Amino acid sequence: MSAQDTPEVRTAMDRLAADGIDVVRVTYPDLIGTDRARDILLDHLPAACDHGLAFCRAVYHTSPQGDVVPVRGGLDAGLPDVTVRPDLSTSRALPWEPGVAWCLGETTDPATGSPSPESPRDLLRSVLARCEQAGLRPIIGPELEYFLLEQDTAAPTGWRRYGQGVTGAVYTAGLRADADNTLLPTLRTLRDLDIGVISANHEFDAGQFEINLTHSEAMDAADRAFLFKSAVKELARKEGKLATFMAKPFNDAGGSGFHLHFSGEAAGDSAVEEGRNVFDDPSGAYGLSDTARHAIAGILAHAPALAAVLNPTVNSYKRFGPDTLAPWLIDWGLDNRSAMVRIPPERGSGARLELRLGDAGANPYLAIAALCAAALLGIQDGKEPPAPLEGYGYDPEKSHMLPTTLPAALDALEADDTLAGALGKDFVESFLTYKRDEVDRFNRRVTDWEFTEYAYHL
Repeated sequence: MSAQDTPEVRTAMDRLAADGIDVVRVTYPDLIGTDRARDILLDHLPAACDHGLAFCRAVYHTSPQGDVVPVRGGLDAGLPDVTVRPDLSTSRALPWEPGVAWCLGETTDPATGSPSPESPRDLLRSVLARCEQAGLRPIIGPELEYFLLEQDTAAPTGWRRYGQGVTGAVYTAGLRADADNTLLPTLRTLRDLDIGVISANHEFDAGQFEINLTHSEAMDAADRAFLFKSAVKELARKEGKLATFMAKPFNDAGGSGFHLHFSGEAAGDSAVEEGRNVFDDPSGAYGLSDTARHAIAGILAHAPALAAVLNPTVNSYKRFGPDTLAPWLIDWGLDNRSAMVRIPPERGSGARLELRLGDAGANPYLAIAALCAAALLGIQDGKEPPAPLEGYGYDPEKSHMLPTTLPAALDALEADDTLAGALGKDFVESFLTYKRDEVDRFNRRVTDWEFTEYAYHL
């Protein structure tokens, strides 16, 4: 039976056609979380479901500047294909592009039929399967910040911060820090995209915004965070602006974070236990269960390696430092925003931890997979975390420092055999090769800082 004859595909096509859809944009994340895609005319969707769409596997290994990085399985193998099939259950109409629906794609190796080794979505799927076997169903609430830029031919990069010159407008809404009223229509459009947006506000620096997403099971949360980032960038392009989730795009402004609120539901055969928040325990230390405290201990133990995945660029480490409200040390605290792991005050069904380590440039699938893997390792180890941070958390005499450069974080990931094993040795090898090439390319590049510092005086 061909895909065209299956009730699922027929039903999906009828639903899309009834909604005025004649094009389906099949999209999937590459290694750095950028969306790769192809537009398919609705009439040809059955063939795409049957045979899949062929993409060069090396798209996973292609840098933002278009260089193909020599990761094993790409150039060395003659640039073979991966196959991408539409996951029609994820299709949704694009509010800003009439007649077009977005649909996530599942990637496989056509030679083996197995998931593509570098597929971020499949990596997360494998980690979540191990969590489920251990009786844990991770629940994630993503928080993402970004900068909105507008064109400026006089600026060295061709862009300046939207609303430049506005100060002191943290946690505000309306025209006070958004003169063109960009945020409100963005929020409404994202609502219509049905990705679970809740609220939006202007953040700390000029041109910086935050839009919050509701919490849900980890795969759904990752899908929604991926589509959210893609949508925000696309909406900005339609207005001639640039939305960037880069960690720290400006010297005179703070960075953009990717905070992950994380809790766990009981997963098992018991109807009594199913869905219970396993992080809550009124009789436990700090009102947290053994499971929650062991998860915290695992995150702290693997924090240096986690940094490589949650802070994955050379630029990421310029966001860190004292008084940045970005983590600098490996610590945890009770409702303490200067800690790497913050425990919000809610208990009961709201008991959770907030990992504040990540920056907005992280791939949502990889970030969530790494967090869940580290927490699961901690739960399995059964160790207790140290005492929580008291006071302001930027004293290096209180806690160990996180890696301060991308090379140091990559070395920590390579040295952490336990976490690397949980993420998959093949994936980690590909990730390290790709990212070390990024470091090498940066080290060969002459920066504006170097010219300013040296050219006149040397």
